[in-house]
Amino acid sequence: MAKTKYSIFHVQGGFGKHIASTAVAKCIKNNHPSRQLIVCAVYPEIFQNLPFIDRVYQMGNTSYFYQTYVENQDSLIFANEPYFTTDHIHKKLPLVQTWSKMYGLEYRGEMPEIKFNPLQKKIAKEFWTGRTNGKPIMVLQTNGGLYQEQRPYLWARDMPVALAQRLVDHYSDEYHIFQVKKPASEALDGVEVIQDPMSNMELVSILLNSDKRILIDSCLQHATAALKLPSVVLWNGTSPKVFGWDMHTNIQAEKPANFKLPNSYLFDFDFTGMEAEYPYVDEDDEIFDFDKIVEAVG
Repeated sequence: MAKTKYSIFHVQGGFGKHIASTAVAKCIKNNHPSRQLIVCAVYPEIFQNLPFIDRVYQMGNTSYFYQTYVENQDSLIFANEPYFTTDHIHKKLPLVQTWSKMYGLEYRGEMPEIKFNPLQKKIAKEFWTGRTNGKPIMVLQTNGGLYQEQRPYLWARDMPVALAQRLVDHYSDEYHIFQVKKPASEALDGVEVIQDPMSNMELVSILLNSDKRILIDSCLQHATAALKLPSVVLWNGTSPKVFGWDMHTNIQAEKPANFKLPNSYLFDFDFTGMEAEYPYVDEDDEIFDFDKIVEAVG
């Protein structure tokens, strides 16, 4: 009997990065189809229903992993960090392509993927549509990043509060609007706030029954790509060329031409959006064109 061969994919970082990494996992499988694909991740739930994954382990809960998959085994290890590659730092390629290239894989257009089983879909439909009084659903993600990070506003990725409220005022008569935010972030008027602890799959399931989505560079824009749901995504300090998906309408903030970044090292803007790096100097600076967003939403 032929000995089983393995590909071991190690993923760390935030939930959105994990969703994006499902495309890399698919790329690994497509390049090494005869090997079982074993994933070790911080958020294993995102991989559990994917047909090309053979086993998934929670980081730190890997009993007997070494003796099962590594010691005296034919296993390929995919455990490097793509953020510190030359291609990523110089914004030469989208993240998934950089990640695949780093491992010497042939990238064939793989996209992220999320699978809900029928029971999960049924529960999600009953939960989310059962509270909208018949209105279609709009999802507005105003704040993102790790939920244990309690700084209320991280300008490099979060949606400006005044802009978000203006969007709510514009759409609230037509849509039931769910605002996805961190607990410490500002709640908007005229929305149903989603900030209570729930599983990541429960959070993502809000997208299954949504009609319109206005998002930021965070987990839900990766999730909508995985679910093939075109959305409008606003980009402040981060780049849609690197972290975005072409299926979305990506709207980049207009940054002043001559601003300095004294605290930046290998990247221009830190994900956490340090206040000292904020490039807008006037109180009335409009970071995004409101009419452009409305036109994109349709």
